[in-house]
Amino acid sequence: MKHNFGAGPCILPKEVFQEASQAVVDFNNSGLSILEISHRSKDFEAVIAEAERLVRELLNVPQGYSILFLQGGASTQFAMVPLNLLADGAQAAYLDTGVWASKAAKEAKKIGDVAIVGSSADKNYTYIPKNIEVPADAAYFHYTSNNTIYGTEVFDIPSTVAPLVCDMSSDIFSRTINVADYALIYAGAQKNMGPAGVTLVIVKDDILGKSGRTLPTIFDYESHSKAGSMYNTPPVFSIYVSMLNLRWLKAKGGIDVIEQENIIKARALYGEIDRNPFFKGTAVEEDRSRMNVTFVMENPELEASFLELAKERGLIGLKGHRSVGGFRASMYNALSISSVNALVDTMKEFEEKNK
Repeated sequence: MKHNFGAGPCILPKEVFQEASQAVVDFNNSGLSILEISHRSKDFEAVIAEAERLVRELLNVPQGYSILFLQGGASTQFAMVPLNLLADGAQAAYLDTGVWASKAAKEAKKIGDVAIVGSSADKNYTYIPKNIEVPADAAYFHYTSNNTIYGTEVFDIPSTVAPLVCDMSSDIFSRTINVADYALIYAGAQKNMGPAGVTLVIVKDDILGKSGRTLPTIFDYESHSKAGSMYNTPPVFSIYVSMLNLRWLKAKGGIDVIEQENIIKARALYGEIDRNPFFKGTAVEEDRSRMNVTFVMENPELEASFLELAKERGLIGLKGHRSVGGFRASMYNALSISSVNALVDTMKEFEEKNK
């Protein structure tokens, strides 16, 4: 059995893979593949409508928000957010907590004035800055809720009167959020929602069309909202698989249930990291991510030996990002507690073998 701790394209439930694979051959007994049906067909219109309903239901999205299914990943949103929300002469505020937060700010600086109101770069992004001050007149305040590379997560929303914008690519649908606190949320699907290829955007309708810019239509949220995510051909298969995954999440009991499972998984692994004398965590304890657990060896010379043992035990995707080194265990929604227990058992086995 393989236990997938990879940080990139997400692990999905087995039943989602099975249903999606059948749809590739024959979708809804139509004799056509999901890969070849028209995005204007009634079959796909039903898919995207259900996907939107599930997003609204699972996240309790209030009235007055548009749900968009776009392309280009979160990296495109790094530019679309300031293009749509940062008017000439205004300033946006950004929190720098890692590579993706830094890239988002870098793109925004190409479009307008940006203030970095907090950064944890001084300690290699091992913590979330606290007590930051966001200018009251900021066009918006942007932060990244979970940092996949450095293993930190924002659990307390920074206080601000500015419109709140968040990149939730790696922890959306993993825990309860209050959508009404945000002007805009965006997330690449490929961690907890579905396969790469679609990006979810949840945007408050009353902030649309107010940047003062004349935008290319494809970069204008308002255009996509008016077209129901059909301004250009949407990523049909990615939206379909995301819909299946959201169905699975609803059937499990929704966000409250999955959040408790994620807490249990995180406690189990962090507990072993803290107990086992061969390992140590890299993120400060209060900011430890539930989605991406980063840790290293007390003796770095033993890292290759542990990775070899992990491979033998069917644990894949554990090698840490080069910026941190060591190990990274990504525990997205579909990763079972049995996989986490397999990793914990392997860590204990390594300890016994190397005493």
